[in-house]
Amino acid sequence: MKINGQGLPAVDVHTHLAPKFSRDYLPDSGFKVGERGQAVINGDEVGPSDLYQPEELLKYLDEQNLDQALVSVPPPFFRQGMSSVYQAAWVTAVNEGIFAACAVSERLKPLLYLPLDAPALAIEMLRIFKVRQDVSGWTGAAGGGSIPLDDAAFLELWQMLSADGRPLVLHPGSSLDGRLQAHYLHNLLGNPIETGVAVAQLIFGGVLEDHPKLKILLVHCGGVVPSVAGRWQRGIDTARPGVKRQLSPVMETLKRVYVDCLTHDSANVDLARHVFGDSQLLLGSDWPFPMGLEDPRLSTAHLDGHLQDAIARNNPHMLARGEQTSSWDQGGLVTSKIINTPN
Repeated sequence: MKINGQGLPAVDVHTHLAPKFSRDYLPDSGFKVGERGQAVINGDEVGPSDLYQPEELLKYLDEQNLDQALVSVPPPFFRQGMSSVYQAAWVTAVNEGIFAACAVSERLKPLLYLPLDAPALAIEMLRIFKVRQDVSGWTGAAGGGSIPLDDAAFLELWQMLSADGRPLVLHPGSSLDGRLQAHYLHNLLGNPIETGVAVAQLIFGGVLEDHPKLKILLVHCGGVVPSVAGRWQRGIDTARPGVKRQLSPVMETLKRVYVDCLTHDSANVDLARHVFGDSQLLLGSDWPFPMGLEDPRLSTAHLDGHLQDAIARNNPHMLARGEQTSSWDQGGLVTSKIINTPN
C-alpha cells in the first residue's frame, strides 16, 4: 500500500469508473456492451473511454501524488425510473460491477449505489451489502428522479446509514427541467441545483437534525448550497409558509455535512469554508470527466499549507471513522470495529 510519507493517505473522494458487466447482461432492459467494450444505455454510449480503464485511474493517482480514490458509478448508470421488472437485478449488477472494476488495486475504494428513486430497494441493497467490509461508502442521486429525501419511506434507510457510519455521497441526478437541455445546462446549471434540492429536503424535512450521526458528502463543492444557506435561514426566521420554525440554525446543521472542493473558482472554496467549516472539506476531481479537475488540489492551492494537507489527508480520515470503518481509513488497513466519532 503506497502512502506518500505523511502517515495518513491522500484521498480523492470523487472519481468514477464504469461497472464491469458481461456482454449479454439484461439486454431487454436497454443495456448492451458496445463493440469497444463501452456501455450503451438506451442507445447512448456512456463515455469517456478512461471510465472503463481502472489502470488509468491508478495512473492519475500517481501523477497527482494521491494514495487512494473513492470510486462510484457515474449518473448514466443510475437509470432512475427504470422498470421495476429489471431494477433490482440492475442495481445488484451495478454494485457487483463496481467491486469488479476496483478489484485491480486496494487503492480503489468502491462506493455502492443506493437507488433513491426506490426507497424499499435502496434499503434492501444496504441490508445486503453493508456486511461487506470492502465497502467504503454509498452513493445515490441528489435530486433528479429521486423521491424527496424527507419522505417517510426513507426513515429506515437513514437509521441504517447512521448506525453503519460510512458516508453517503450524493451526486446530482439528471435534471427533470426540460428548459435545461440546451447549452449543456442540464450539467452546467442543473447539477448544482439538484444538489441544492436534495440538501434542502434533508434540512427542512428535519432529516439531518433527527439523524445527527448520518454522514452526507456533497460533490461539486456543495452545488448551490453555500450560496443559498443564508436565504434558507431567512425563510426559517420569517416563518415562511410550509417552513418549520423548530429547526436548528441552517449553518449549524451544515457544519456536519462534508463537501469536496471541486469548483472552478477558488472563491467558492472560501465560501464553502464559511458554510461547512474547514474540517468538512475534501479533495475531489470527478475523474475522468471533462467538467472535473485534472489536479484536484488546484482549487485549494491558495489555502494555508497545513489546511491543504488536512483537506487531502486528515478530513477524509475523519469521514471514514464510524461503527463500520472502511478499509480506506487508517492508511488502508483492514476494516475494524471502532467507537463512533462525531462529525
